Amino acid sequence: MGYRRFVALGDSCTEGLHDRYPGSEQYRGWADLTAAALAANEPEFRYANLGVRGRRLDQIIVEQIPTALDLQPDLVALFGGANDVMTRNFRAEVVAKRVDAAVRMLTRAIPTVVVFTLSDISNRVPGVLKVRGRLEALNDAIRATAAKHGALLVDLAEEEAVHDLRYFGPDRLHLSEPGHRKLAAHLLTLLGVAPDPAWLAPLPGAPLSPGLRAHAAWMWREVLPVAVTRTRNWFTGRSPGDGFSAKRPELLPVLADEVTQWTAIPGNV
Repeated sequence: MGYRRFVALGDSCTEGLHDRYPGSEQYRGWADLTAAALAANEPEFRYANLGVRGRRLDQIIVEQIPTALDLQPDLVALFGGANDVMTRNFRAEVVAKRVDAAVRMLTRAIPTVVVFTLSDISNRVPGVLKVRGRLEALNDAIRATAAKHGALLVDLAEEEAVHDLRYFGPDRLHLSEPGHRKLAAHLLTLLGVAPDPAWLAPLPGAPLSPGLRAHAAWMWREVLPVAVTRTRNWFTGRSPGDGFSAKRPELLPVLADEVTQWTAIPGNV
């Protein structure tokens, strides 16, 4: 099936954090890469990206889904839930209802809807974030809701790459450039579009194995500033995404060659 109108919804992963365009401060990410591949054989293809960093599912439902429905796409991909897992007042039943509401609203109006499970970050951030039970509850809700409403599912929870830090950025939470390419490849495969084989090929060499010094440096550089910011936001009522807006709020053509240009990045520890 050919797609002509693609809208991506979600949080910082949809925005494309840690995958910058070559020579630019703008983020690319899996959604842009997917759009470029879909546009290659469809001259009338248009793409919008409504993802905003820090957004929870309840915010996505209120802020992004109505806009997406107005754009009348034939394909929507929703990547969300990570920020719900990180909240202090996480409740599995509440998040499950939000997942169901979001997918139900989308599948009622849009022919093809894709959702994603999340990988277990606890192995990458040992001793810092004990969220495995929360992630399992979120992923169970996503799988059940996808089956219930007929959405397509990219199940990242079992992806082997989640144990290789090279697929993740300096914070070990967001995807790196190879991680975004691999996610895009899984999505394209699900949609019946052959991805660039290099996107799914294993990275050369052995996975990173940071020692105590690297782990301590990561804690100081990445974990502590985020903890301070989240604590401050909790007292002030601010959200991590306050002040940010969608990077591509309108359905626009895609210049495939610019999106898919490869730029090598060093491994992160």
